[in-house]
Amino acid sequence: MKKQLFFILLVFMGFSVSAQESKSYQFSLEDCLHFAFANSYERQSMELSTESQQVTYEQSKLQAVPNLSASVGENLSLRSDGWSAQGNLSVGSSATIYQGGNVRRTIEQNRLNVERSEAQVERYDNQLTTQILQSFLTILGNQEMLKYQLEVMNTSREQLKQGEARYKAGSILESDYLMLEAQYYSDSNNVVDSRINIENNILDLKILLSMEPTDVLEIVVPDTENLDELFTSLPTETEAIDLAMDYLPDLKMSDFDIQIAQNSVGMAKGNYLPSIGASANVGMGLLPMSSSGMSQWYSTPSGSVGVSVSVPIYSRGQLRSNLKKSEISLQQAELDYQQSELTVRQTVVQAYRDVVSAYNAYKVSGIKEEAYRKNFAAYNIQYQFGTITTVELLQQQNNYLNALNSYIQNKYSLLMKRKVLDVYTGKSVTL
Repeated sequence: MKKQLFFILLVFMGFSVSAQESKSYQFSLEDCLHFAFANSYERQSMELSTESQQVTYEQSKLQAVPNLSASVGENLSLRSDGWSAQGNLSVGSSATIYQGGNVRRTIEQNRLNVERSEAQVERYDNQLTTQILQSFLTILGNQEMLKYQLEVMNTSREQLKQGEARYKAGSILESDYLMLEAQYYSDSNNVVDSRINIENNILDLKILLSMEPTDVLEIVVPDTENLDELFTSLPTETEAIDLAMDYLPDLKMSDFDIQIAQNSVGMAKGNYLPSIGASANVGMGLLPMSSSGMSQWYSTPSGSVGVSVSVPIYSRGQLRSNLKKSEISLQQAELDYQQSELTVRQTVVQAYRDVVSAYNAYKVSGIKEEAYRKNFAAYNIQYQFGTITTVELLQQQNNYLNALNSYIQNKYSLLMKRKVLDVYTGKSVTL
């Protein structure tokens, strides 16, 4: 018995510690985005890569500066007359005077790599924003659906109570009562399913946010009652394309790829040219000198200056091959840019027209939802007075639920597609 109590105590303590470690958050969409950008391990890794490339770029700028080195050495040797010491001290410097312009091009290449890496982080941010937006709106849609499902379930409960009384009074058949009972349990099951879906949706959002799964996340519900402004603030299709072409990191990356390829062609051509270097060295030897059994040191300074020229004569076709490959890479980069431009235009046009279509579907489904809701309310009153059958009531209830589900789906589909267009055009995503 004591062992069982001890085990239960350990389990309870484990749950208590877990509960203490979990945190609670109440996030709007903007909060979700800020949290994800700050905590995404993949994003942090990309930023570290950018930082590493920045270090490479800064170091490459120093390659045009002469270097400087110094060395000191001392040797001891045993001779017939005793130990002999010999030392030296030297200071040297070397510099690349000309290397076919490749020192400058290497610096430029590293700068372009840094900017391309920054654009890659921007593209990741856009992708993550879209994923979080979709997950966030899915939660909102299911929460709104749950609210109406609870109302319908409560109505079904009242219908069941009334049906039970009428069945006992003999005013309806048992089959009608059983239909009401089945409808109530079906509506109750819909509520349970929606709650489970919401929990799963929130877990999916936590994954996108790089949040601990045991943390508590509550969604701040924005005002989504009137979405007409989403359509009235829509730019023209041409304006949307122009904004996307100026903003999207995908095109920036393709443009950097062209510049990097152009620079590589220049470097390949530069390898055909002679390279010139210069060096200078100052040294001082320290030699022993014996006098009256005493050792005395003196210095013998010396210096040298040199210039070297390296001329490529024959490289077994390696230089020509490298140049040809770099020219092919440039052509590929230019083709990729043209394809990226076409893809962006196609994507933005499709996204724009999706918004227009989603807005029309939203307006139509809103009218249908209101009509079926009023119709169901009228049928419910008629059923209370016994003027319609149970089958007619439940048919109108199902019609209303179908219209309601369609309306909610179209509502959040419009929100999603409109905000995705904002991502493409470089606008901040808010709800």
